[in-house]
Amino acid sequence: MKFSAVLRSCELADPKNNEESFKVVDRRLFTAEGELRKEAVAEQERQERQESLKEEKAAAAKSASKTAAPASVQREPKTSGLAAESTSEPAALNLPTPSRGFQVLVDFLAGNAAARLGMLPDARTGQAFLDLEGANELIEMLDALSEKTRGNLTHEEEQLLIEVLRSLKLSYLEMTKAAAKAMAEQAKGKA
Repeated sequence: MKFSAVLRSCELADPKNNEESFKVVDRRLFTAEGELRKEAVAEQERQERQESLKEEKAAAAKSASKTAAPASVQREPKTSGLAAESTSEPAALNLPTPSRGFQVLVDFLAGNAAARLGMLPDARTGQAFLDLEGANELIEMLDALSEKTRGNLTHEEEQLLIEVLRSLKLSYLEMTKAAAKAMAEQAKGKA
């Protein structure tokens, strides 16, 4: 069967294919005369309004958090589960919500780093192994993730990343010292 026959049979088999249409939207900023398009000006104004609203909300959230009573003094009335969910703090203040995907990513990188530090046994052999270079690379990845996401994480995500990095860096330092000590002892034994 020739390609054109196959193409025609596909067109006939899929009636939706012939009915679809598309719309062309001109997204250029300037007209043919070199003037700024009305749509571009309107879009720019809309974006500026959104940014100013975000800044106002952030300022309101900061001032509200500064004037709020401490958690031990502040008491909220008990509400039903649905009402409590609808007025939860992240949604009310437009804060980012905790991401399960972020936690999985941090756990994945931390688990691999821990395995390379000899803290977890290899799944195939059951033996722990030490790969300081690999562990250091994974710790640096987590450091980069922390730096690049600064200001965009929820409090829980930020604390998770801080604790994982602190623990891995401490373990890396201990393992590096132990490996250096073992190498020094091995060198003394040969001499």
